[in-house]
Amino acid sequence: MIQVCLNGARGAGDGAAVPLSPAALAESAAAAVAAGAAEVHVHPKTPCGSDSLSPRVVGPAVEAIRAAVDVPVGVTTGAWAEPDPMRRVERIRSWAVLPDYASVNWHEDGADGVAAALLDRGVGIEAGIWSGTDAARRFLESPYGPRVLRVLAEVIDPLPGEAGPTARALLAELGGAHGRPVLLHGQDACTWPVLRLARSLGLDTRIGLEDVLVLPDGERAASNAQLVRAALAWG
Repeated sequence: MIQVCLNGARGAGDGAAVPLSPAALAESAAAAVAAGAAEVHVHPKTPCGSDSLSPRVVGPAVEAIRAAVDVPVGVTTGAWAEPDPMRRVERIRSWAVLPDYASVNWHEDGADGVAAALLDRGVGIEAGIWSGTDAARRFLESPYGPRVLRVLAEVIDPLPGEAGPTARALLAELGGAHGRPVLLHGQDACTWPVLRLARSLGLDTRIGLEDVLVLPDGERAASNAQLVRAALAWG
């Protein structure tokens, strides 16, 4: 399974290809799914381009994407969108339109509370486990670990030549991962090496302008759909 991550924390300064508005997100999602993506992950944005967990921001983004594609749609709950853990929980409880799943970064304070709030709302959880953090340990000790939809093993910021060893070390830290499926992906320069490793290991993975702005040959990507097509051909 390849998930498309449409925009992440990127903004207008990262280029016109990065979709920000609900309409642009829907258009990009539709093209990416047509290219072969099986799920959509999105960071809903305020009109000024900031990530937000507000129901007035999350709802329109999710509704627009769902009107364009018939695949699961997930959102972020990253602390950068709402730094206060209690406020993060309040935002989730106020959502009028529910995504199919949401990512929870287990190295962030309040991860268990956010996970509990999502489960109470019937929203699936992607457990974000970043390399270079204590997220794997915290996740494995969490009572909510066995209840997540999947684990996102996220290789963050190593040098490209270190991506493979870092990814393998992260997978080793996760061990059995509470028996949950693992989606392995990288970021920026390590995106393509980690995607190739994920495919060789038979793991789910993801691609999109959140993770990388260029194709395997270094050419600037024109769209999320182009990245998905390249990912399916990369192996």
